[in-house]
Formats: sequence, C-alpha cells, structure tokens
Amino acid sequence: MEKREVVASVKDEKLIEKRREQMIKGAVNLFKEKGFHRTTTREIARSAGFSIGTLYEYIRQKEDVLYLVCDSIYDQVHARLEEDIDTKQGTIESLKRAIHNYFIVMDEMQDEVLVMYQEVKSLSKDALPYVLKKEMEMVGMFKKIVKDCVQNGELTLSEPECDLIAHNIFVKGQMWGFRRWALQKMYTLEDYIELQTKIILQGVGK
Repeated sequence: MEKREVVASVKDEKLIEKRREQMIKGAVNLFKEKGFHRTTTREIARSAGFSIGTLYEYIRQKEDVLYLVCDSIYDQVHARLEEDIDTKQGTIESLKRAIHNYFIVMDEMQDEVLVMYQEVKSLSKDALPYVLKKEMEMVGMFKKIVKDCVQNGELTLSEPECDLIAHNIFVKGQMWGFRRWALQKMYTLEDYIELQTKIILQGVGK
C-alpha cells in the first residue's frame, strides 16, 4: 500500500514540511476539542498561524489535513519505538522494556493518539488502508519480540497467541490515553505500566 500523495502548489520541500507541521499541530488541538467534521479549514489555518489562502497552497481539501495528522502520528510513534525498543534480544526483560517504553510514548502522545482514533473513520477509502497498515506494522514490532522469546525458549506460545498478545500490548498502551480521565485518578503512569506488564506476563508465562 503506497503512501497517498497530498498535492501542494508550493515546490519548496522544506517549506512544505514546516507548514504542514504547523498545520498538524493546530489541527490536533481543534480535532480534539471539536471533532474533524465541525472544524473548518479557516480554523485550522488560524490555529496554524497563517491565512486560509496559505493553507490551500499545501493541501487541496480538509480531509488532506486529517490524513497528514494520522500519517504524522504513526510516523512519530514508529520512530520512537524503533529508537527505544530492542527487537533482537528475545528475552522477558526485553519484552518488559518494550512495553514500558511504548507506554511512555503513548503517554507523551496521548492527545494525538486520541484524536486519531476518534477521527480515523473519516478518512477516505483510498487513505484508510494505508493508515491502518502502518498500525499493523507497529503491532508487528511487538509480535517479533514475543516470537523471539518463544524461539529462545523463554515463552511457549502458538502463532495465534503471539498475534493476540502483540495486539493486547498495543491496545493497553493506548488505553492510558482513552481512559486517562479515570485511570489517572487511580494510578501513576509507572503504576499503570507495572500492573499492565504483570497482567500481560501472567498471561504468557509458562
């Protein structure tokens, strides 16, 4: 699935990147507050710090902004995971570190992740499969760690079990953002990570 091209009339690639970063930051706050459909392109432009005319030099339609938001969020999360997660050790300790580091990223990007999951359904049919594929690639990072643990004899799991555990880790990290209004009253982030890791490992232990 190829990345969808968002057409810009401006040719300066560095300027395109800068303006779109401003656009994405402004749009995240608006989408969180009002939702995608109730947010206007004029409001996005104002929040980004430029005119509506300038906005349309970098996109063609409002849905382009949502696509750029989702694409950027996944790129940021994926990059952070690649930096922080060691997918080669295949040990329980490396799995624990992967869970911990992923949950930290989810805490730092909870607004962006919440917006993405609230609004991803509004993406066009040609854009949605690409965005969802990027999510599956991140789930695949956790599956690789789990499977390496199996290969090293640290865990005994079937292929379907490895798949489901990888999805469980992915969703439990996001849950901190989805349910933060309740969870933060009961747990610190470190408490939450520790308890969720314990529950995950109890489910995969020999």
